[in-house]
Amino acid sequence: MKFGVITFPGSNCDHDMIYVLETIMGFEVEHLWHKDQDLKGVDFVVIPGGFSYGDYLRSGAIARFSPIMTEVIEHAKKGGYVMGICNGFQILCETHLLPGTLQHNNSQLFICKNTFLATVNDGSLVTSQLQKGQVIKVPVAHAEGRYFDHPEQIQKLEDNNQVLFRYSDANGTVNEQTNLNGSVNNIAGIMNANGNVFGMMPHPERAADNNLGNLDGKLIFDSILSQVAV
Repeated sequence: MKFGVITFPGSNCDHDMIYVLETIMGFEVEHLWHKDQDLKGVDFVVIPGGFSYGDYLRSGAIARFSPIMTEVIEHAKKGGYVMGICNGFQILCETHLLPGTLQHNNSQLFICKNTFLATVNDGSLVTSQLQKGQVIKVPVAHAEGRYFDHPEQIQKLEDNNQVLFRYSDANGTVNEQTNLNGSVNNIAGIMNANGNVFGMMPHPERAADNNLGNLDGKLIFDSILSQVAV
């Protein structure tokens, strides 16, 4: 399994992701530039967090038109794996590879803190080493992380088991008080209907190194490793 991590102008989590995939997990990683017009043979594309193009217009709205995204869209349509973290999730929503949109936090403030996530779907590629209801602690850092879609589309997500994580407390309680940004149904991460495109606002790559004192995020990378050949 060969991974590719895309860097856009303003990306700031690309090297964090490369470090975890390459050094911690032992995957082969290709560094991809936003102007590249091919994916260089990668099997799994990761769009990292950051502030692509300075978050002008809407977050991810300009990055969506970078040359490499044409290749990412085709890769996903052919069943290839794609994962977006934070700004990457925003970009995937802008490309419509994932449904919905990420709007300004209901507090109108930038939120940077550890948060708890309750696992909703334990059968996806990225959650196979988790159990339904299991709570993990992962950092967030975003100003536009409030997941939104129309009620009928949210119902489709719920009915199709496409919700991966919800914002919760340490005991897994999901309610208005544990919803840090106002996301519909406390949604923190989703996947597409085909189960090959994933997006989440929290940063698992920031909780995947023992030196940081938190390995909860590594469970997501362990899940991928358990399902694919290195």
